[in-house]
Amino acid sequence: MSLKIYNTLTRKVEEFVPVDPPKVLIYTCGVTVYDDCHVGHGRSLIVFDTFRRFLEHLGYEVKFIRNFTDVDDKIINRAKEECTDFMTIANRYIASYYKDAETIGVKPADVEPRVTEHIPEIIDIIKRLLEKGFAYESEGDVYFSVKSFKDYGKLSKKRPDELEAGARVEPSEKKRDPLDFALWKSSKAGEPAWDSPWGKGRPGWHTECVAMIFKHLGETIDIHGGGLDLVFPHHENEIAQAEAATGKPFARYWMHNGLVTVGGQKMSKSLGNYVTLKEIYSRYPADILRLLVLQTHYRSPLDFSWEKMEEAKRAYERLKSAVEDLEILKNLKLIPGKSGADPLYEKVRRAEANFYKALSDDFNTPEALAHLFSLVGELGKIKNKAYSKGEISESELSAYEFASKFLLNTSRKMFGLMEDTKPECLKPEISEETVSAPDETDKFINLLVEIRNLARKEKQFSIADKIREELQKLGVELEDTPTGTRWKKK
Repeated sequence: MSLKIYNTLTRKVEEFVPVDPPKVLIYTCGVTVYDDCHVGHGRSLIVFDTFRRFLEHLGYEVKFIRNFTDVDDKIINRAKEECTDFMTIANRYIASYYKDAETIGVKPADVEPRVTEHIPEIIDIIKRLLEKGFAYESEGDVYFSVKSFKDYGKLSKKRPDELEAGARVEPSEKKRDPLDFALWKSSKAGEPAWDSPWGKGRPGWHTECVAMIFKHLGETIDIHGGGLDLVFPHHENEIAQAEAATGKPFARYWMHNGLVTVGGQKMSKSLGNYVTLKEIYSRYPADILRLLVLQTHYRSPLDFSWEKMEEAKRAYERLKSAVEDLEILKNLKLIPGKSGADPLYEKVRRAEANFYKALSDDFNTPEALAHLFSLVGELGKIKNKAYSKGEISESELSAYEFASKFLLNTSRKMFGLMEDTKPECLKPEISEETVSAPDETDKFINLLVEIRNLARKEKQFSIADKIREELQKLGVELEDTPTGTRWKKK
């Protein structure tokens, strides 16, 4: 089965053919570290983490790079506000990023370079562009001449003669053309600066990624990724510099994830409509955000709301329960099964084939998830039938175990879900061991559940219902099973 991905460069879904298989070289633009990460950053992290997992499943040897922009106007301004130096700000939010990435289950990149560690490489690229006539110096600044690069606009489909200086193109009297962009900026008083042939200064944003890619991956890579908002001018300007310097294709495939919006507007710090990852995982398990992201195709916009988080939570709980319910079913009365293979085995094999087919078709995670949840529905039918009878056949139990293990292993390996879940990790039926557990809150809940069970046994259903209602208000959900009552916190 061939892998096909949408290439922003050609605007087509293409078969993926690496430069040097089985090696795959991937670079994605990381964060500018002046504040905590928000859901928009989290989406990009989750999308490319999952895509990397899938490539590794297909047998590719992936080298994955994600950078930090650790010197930037926003970082400098934040440092001035706090009366500290820019590196203190950068280090603080790099540490914050690592905590966020770990919490949402994103694997570390193979290399996570910082701009400030690559100043010599940046200067070297600028020198090459000057020598080849693609750049010019102006009063301590160095600019790339956009109109000198004939292919400018091939990624964004924005031609130079169609562009005007505006919000995303910085005009300056030092430039020969308003479209030209800075490769090196002369330093201002109080700003970080490095020595260069053009005087003290710091690199331009677009040159930084090119230098880090050249150093860690080479001059032509397989996949360059990032958010859709980076297509122009950032990625367009990367292509111009890289290909002008080398004369080689820069990246064979360009992948861009859609934006996270709130009420149709892009989630951003400038608009103040952002939700940080820390706020997300203070209210929900990180798996809920991963599932929310994967429920939308990576190229489509994702409109965030807390209602959608709740919907994702309910879907996740269905998936997790399908796995965990295996242990309950094992405790039911076991009866001989019918001869012949249970039809569920074939449904699992079909779901598995369709799951990977969906991922191979431009990484269609919503369709892949649909095939997993089709099995969740099948397991629900077996569970409900077994619960009602208080027994289960050997063939049904065997098929259920086969399907639930497929759900768990696939969800973990491909999507990073349920990493800490085991089929036997259940809240046990009330027992002396449970009641003597060290957590005082758990003891209290177990006591209420035991009182409720006694009330039900005495047919005092109004008392039992009242206990259930009050526990729900406290965020505790009860489930009555043939082997006893189990509970979980929302």
